[in-house]
Amino acid sequence: MQPALSAFFMLLFVLLCLLGILANGFIVLVLSRERMRRGRLLPSDMILISLGASRFCLQWVGMVNNFYYFLHLNEYSQGPARQLTGLHWDFLNSATFWLGSWLSVPFCMKIANFTHPTFLWLKWRFPGSVPWLLMASLLISFIVTLLFFWGNHAVYQGFLIRKFPGNVTFKQWSRRLEIHYFLPLKLITLSVPCSVFLVSIALLINSLRRHTGRMQRSTHSPQDPSGQAHTRALKSLISFLVLHALSFASLVIDAAGFFSSESDWYWSWQILIYLCTSVHPYILILSNLRLRGVCSQLLLLAGGFWLA
Repeated sequence: MQPALSAFFMLLFVLLCLLGILANGFIVLVLSRERMRRGRLLPSDMILISLGASRFCLQWVGMVNNFYYFLHLNEYSQGPARQLTGLHWDFLNSATFWLGSWLSVPFCMKIANFTHPTFLWLKWRFPGSVPWLLMASLLISFIVTLLFFWGNHAVYQGFLIRKFPGNVTFKQWSRRLEIHYFLPLKLITLSVPCSVFLVSIALLINSLRRHTGRMQRSTHSPQDPSGQAHTRALKSLISFLVLHALSFASLVIDAAGFFSSESDWYWSWQILIYLCTSVHPYILILSNLRLRGVCSQLLLLAGGFWLA
């Protein structure tokens, strides 16, 4: 890749992260103010503010990690500083995936129309279980972080000792560790929260299909509020699904070690990894009445200040 194109992707990565930091910070500030005013938050807002805070921190850590790695490649790639920033990144990344998956559940519980006893029981118990689910997500993320830290520490020790069984080089040994340890671990730890997200979408699609079938058999207008709510929720979740899938695939491929910092496509690959955390907050702001209202007020104030 030409240096000019590589620099363009690097600047685009910085811009993407800054936009994501701005949007996630906005979500956290608005919902924190709401929490101080009312003394409590809705279950969906509790998940949303946790997700926004996790993404906000993740993007700062990602920017620091990538640029320190880029500027001090030889000293940083296997050193203690890499392990320290990797520790934070692995924890925040796992927490972000879990919180993003839990965010799809309130959509399903609120919009989907099922009369099965199990679904009704979950719908009744879910709001009160949100604090416990958030704590469980943090605990699982902590355990996952320890597992990744053990692997990174093994790589660091191998980098120092340079003695490996089977008369292989450090590069060959670390490559085996990436394929046989980091890649399966990444697949398992990301697939579990993603399955929660996919189940929520499948239930919502099934509910919409059943609702559409009932409307076609009835004499009511097809422009009913329930059908419109289904459609809006599906559009929001499907857009999240596309971004979620891109992020999931890029992280799994990154764990396999196909794109190192020495690769010409390193920065373009980092853009794909952080695309969901930067773009999805804007979708959430537009789909949330409270966040959209505050954003509109700020834009009007900024417009008035600019004209003045």
